[in-house]
Amino acid sequence: MDATSTTRHLRITGRVQGVGYRWSMAQQAQALGITGWVRNRRDGSVEALVCGPVEAVQALVEWAQRGPATAWVDGVEVREALGAAEDLSGFEQRETV
Repeated sequence: MDATSTTRHLRITGRVQGVGYRWSMAQQAQALGITGWVRNRRDGSVEALVCGPVEAVQALVEWAQRGPATAWVDGVEVREALGAAEDLSGFEQRETV
């Protein structure tokens, strides 16, 4: 990863499961050229690891605060994910954990 790229770990809470949030985030990420993954958590939240150019990651974080029209986002926790960038290619929806 170069100096113009960043990796962030997101935890999104609210009404974010069963409303197309993961699919919509994957579409946004692909449009922005971001690699990573998104998955539901058993606690009702959505978790994502996003990696890409700083501006694109920031745009996805801003999108995550709104989500798709059917979602209701209460909050987005964003943490730096140093060393967490797996060998990512593309953006995938993962199984619930």
